[in-house]
Amino acid sequence: MHHVARELANQPECWQRAAAIAADRAGDLPHAGERTAFVGCGTSYFMAQAAAALRESAGLGESDAFAASEFPAGRRYDRIVAFTRSGTTTEVLRLLEQVRGTTRTTAITGDPATPVMQSADDVVVLDFADEQSVVQTRFATSALTLLRAHFGLHSDAVIEDGEVALVEPLPQALLDCKQFSFLGTGWTVGLANEAALKMREASLSWTEAYPAMEYRHGPISISTAGTATWMLGTAPDGLEGEVHATGAHWVTGGLDPLAELVRIQRLALALAEARGLDPDEPRHLSRSVILSPVA
Repeated sequence: MHHVARELANQPECWQRAAAIAADRAGDLPHAGERTAFVGCGTSYFMAQAAAALRESAGLGESDAFAASEFPAGRRYDRIVAFTRSGTTTEVLRLLEQVRGTTRTTAITGDPATPVMQSADDVVVLDFADEQSVVQTRFATSALTLLRAHFGLHSDAVIEDGEVALVEPLPQALLDCKQFSFLGTGWTVGLANEAALKMREASLSWTEAYPAMEYRHGPISISTAGTATWMLGTAPDGLEGEVHATGAHWVTGGLDPLAELVRIQRLALALAEARGLDPDEPRHLSRSVILSPVA
């Protein structure tokens, strides 16, 4: 069995643990009213997008998300929250060092024996959600669950939906599709971006992601028989009918969007295995991007 298969399968348990520690670590996480930037790379960047949208929509303070390499150096924040599973990602470590002493920083990581422990002011370690696979699943969703709980937006229903997502059969129509578009609104735009990344990394599938309303402005032109459009969260009025009219397969995200992401992880794994690919070691990728020192 691939590592990723085992790792994605215990996500509901990891979410319970992450939610349980949120109250104990509240002092290390963004306080209400703080102007906060969430940063990361790859999957972690997409979790940053989701976290920022969740926090600001909950009225907890102005919140932005950036790829760590694209953080605007001239902008001032009360706190920067960095997602870094490995604790070794160069762009994240450079940013934390760059703002040391001027902006309070919090890192959420999976490995306590890494440089990020000394680079951030506060560190929350989710070692129970760390992974061996290059492809991230449970660490990313557990880190987001930690923050959802901290924001007061987590419930037992999320866990229940996660358990359903692990056993619900994948429709054969999806397994037969040749192209996938993932859509979101608000915080689920970040999840849609992550869904597309999972499919590309693990199964080399042709995938795209868009804010749901933006899908109408051009991308819908690729939809046809043999393609799938998957909505994470509530779809804008009329969009489902427009997709059906193209002949594409429409997927309604009926579960909590985080649980829908689990279904997509399973689909990526199933397609990878069907194509003889190794989802633990996608081509050209490594578990952490560590760049050579700047001369």
